[in-house]
Amino acid sequence: MNAVRPFSHVLDQLRAVGLRPTRQRLALAKLLFEGGNRHITAEVLHAEALRANIRVSLATVYNTLHQFTTAGLLREIIVDASRSYFDTNTSEHHHFFVEETGRLDDIPGDQIIVSELPEAPEGTSVKRVDVIVRVTESP
Repeated sequence: MNAVRPFSHVLDQLRAVGLRPTRQRLALAKLLFEGGNRHITAEVLHAEALRANIRVSLATVYNTLHQFTTAGLLREIIVDASRSYFDTNTSEHHHFFVEETGRLDDIPGDQIIVSELPEAPEGTSVKRVDVIVRVTESP
């Protein structure tokens, strides 16, 4: 398998959804998608970009993450009103959230069964169910 393929896939997806593959978008995509699946905040990605000599503002990082999410390249995981993560694994799965450290760990989608959902409000339909299991570290 060609090692460049995941990055080429992102480039193709950016173009397919009408996002211009700007230098900043491509640099952030490289940081995000090289090295496997990960959960990342905008602040952490911004710090990584600066360490890699990618001159980009935090606002641009946020905008890019939201554009990638809208394009289906990322999933946003909102753990509370003040904190959200962006997940490069867009497959159906859930998460453990370690409250002390802020770490997210994947739970395979088939390990959680939601047996009943309320009827969606009129004019809407259920798109996806995201489960976040909050855990605490044992002493």
